[in-house]
Amino acid sequence: MSPIKLIVGLANPGVEYARTRHNAGAWFVETICAEFKSSLQHEAKFHGVVGKFECNGNSCRVLIPSTYMNLSGLSVVSLALFYKILPEQILIVHDELDLPAGDARLKLGGGHGGHNGLRDIIAHLNTQDFYRLRLGIGHPGHKDRVADYVLHAPSKEDEMLIHHAIADSMRVLPNLMEGKMQQAMTKLHTL
Repeated sequence: MSPIKLIVGLANPGVEYARTRHNAGAWFVETICAEFKSSLQHEAKFHGVVGKFECNGNSCRVLIPSTYMNLSGLSVVSLALFYKILPEQILIVHDELDLPAGDARLKLGGGHGGHNGLRDIIAHLNTQDFYRLRLGIGHPGHKDRVADYVLHAPSKEDEMLIHHAIADSMRVLPNLMEGKMQQAMTKLHTL
């Protein structure tokens, strides 16, 4: 198994979206940067903010695209091509409607499930074979309410649960960076 060399936290740009459910992926990258004392710098050629950190001797880049969610693939493919990072070495971290707030799940491949960020990344990478860390945000109950739901801040209780899922996910980061994907999945899915 290939170690993860790039972690992308999906988000929409701008202060008005910073605390919304759709930006849960960015919250994960921000947590990594705080934990490993890594800073994020805007890189125009990568259409996002970029950083780098080391964990147990393994280095990894982090990225939060500065494009809107439905254009995330441009940012991901720009950085991946520049640093010669293969799709199977990429972890996309995103909000997941199909999981309750507080749950986190890892998987390799699969469709986009209606997530516009994933849809664009699949189109740009021309493959579905990258890792995803799905951070549960819950579902509003009806598909007509989804767009409004993801673009608003979660309740205090749900926000706490999402940050709990991020903390659980941080525990498997060393496994991901060592390419021990099955160990990471087993550990995360039993927390």
